[in-house]
Amino acid sequence: MNAQALLAKAIQAAASAKLLLDAGDADGACNRAYYAMFDAARAALLASGAPVPAEIAKTHSGLISAFSLHLVKTGRVPIEFGKTLNKAEELRLIADYKGDPIESDAASWVVSEAHSFVQKMQDTFLR
Repeated sequence: MNAQALLAKAIQAAASAKLLLDAGDADGACNRAYYAMFDAARAALLASGAPVPAEIAKTHSGLISAFSLHLVKTGRVPIEFGKTLNKAEELRLIADYKGDPIESDAASWVVSEAHSFVQKMQDTFLR
């Protein structure tokens, strides 16, 4: 999948996250918000030309590590975006696997951050 297709997926996931949040589904909103960031980060890595093997960028830990190494630590992306991606993954794991309910404030935060994250990756790497 190319960077533009991944960006389109990210934009759709961010929109879905907002719909789920508005419908009162905090867990679903966290899931879609994280995947919006995941796909936007993959798109940014591809578009930046970072030397990341495709199989690494498809795993959660591999993608987050590569994003940090190639885009955050090099200063191409502000550190806050790296921290946000990590926190979004934590919330998704809670929502999807741990069974603990996600507070609506946390879900609202991650949905808002997903929109900002996707926009930043688009503006920085895919214009």
